[in-house]
Amino acid sequence: MFVYKIGIDLGTCNSLVFVPKKGIVLSEPSVVAVSLDDNRILAVGEEAKEMTGRTPDTIRVYRPMREGVIADFRVTLAMIRSFIQRTIPRYQFFKPEVLVSVPAGITSTERRAVVEATMKAGAKAAYVTKEPILAAIGAGIPIHSSSGHMIVNIGGGTTEVAVISLGGIVGATSLRVAGDKFDQAISDYIKRTYNLAIGEKTAEEIKKNIGNALPEKIPSLMDVRGRDLVLGLPKTIVISSNEVCQAMTDPLEEILQVVKSVLRETPPELSADIMDKGMVLSGGGALIRNIDQYMSHSIGVPCFLAEEPLTCVVRGAGSILENLDKYKRSIMSKGV
Repeated sequence: MFVYKIGIDLGTCNSLVFVPKKGIVLSEPSVVAVSLDDNRILAVGEEAKEMTGRTPDTIRVYRPMREGVIADFRVTLAMIRSFIQRTIPRYQFFKPEVLVSVPAGITSTERRAVVEATMKAGAKAAYVTKEPILAAIGAGIPIHSSSGHMIVNIGGGTTEVAVISLGGIVGATSLRVAGDKFDQAISDYIKRTYNLAIGEKTAEEIKKNIGNALPEKIPSLMDVRGRDLVLGLPKTIVISSNEVCQAMTDPLEEILQVVKSVLRETPPELSADIMDKGMVLSGGGALIRNIDQYMSHSIGVPCFLAEEPLTCVVRGAGSILENLDKYKRSIMSKGV
């Protein structure tokens, strides 16, 4: 009998779905719109994200994943079910085997919640694999070699830092500071400096358009619209990339300290390997300009950006699904 397999990178900000031999078939924001009157799911993904900050009292827009784990079980279940239905045309007849990425620092309760939600959403079998392993495979790192490799996966809710050797994690830390915290830091800076309130979506646009980890000689500028906190009226200001860099200093510093602490606990032989090969950055947060140079300058270890950092985790999940039997015993936990 034909068996469907799908890999899901269940992210705090974005979720991606991979089907072997087809590649990435779905990339949607992890957002769900719910009608409060009849408790009905109205929209999932891009359609729901468009409603953010624009809904009446009867509609609430949820992000059911917070800091890499399930914050709202029912809404996450609806989101996973929607992804499976949109990926598999005859979903009612063919239940898929589903592989889901989870943070390295996940607790057993949080892991069970992911497995349970995936099974209830219609999976025949659910597997969970740690994000650093998937990101490393997706970034093309030979995880089964005997030398040490370091991966720093900066997602929306968590930053995963891990040293990998011989197919396993030697040392890892999961920090709940990532893309969301960058957005919050930008929003707080603008509120503090300009008395201007901006929405989540605007903060994210600022980060994507002019976010920079290092100050520039000729900074980029961007118009930002929001609500004046003194007058309560709409107002436009101009913000520079150097101001955004200043705003993001604290979360960047936290990530840096975690990378340093993982390196301090790494065995000397593997440290030497990392010094030779450098560390690899993946995840959406790695797309902030000059973040690789910022890491290299601060730590003194070469730092490289993975190819297509945003899709590393889901491409790693795809590689595992294509060789499911080989990986089943070694790096995956199965939920039944």
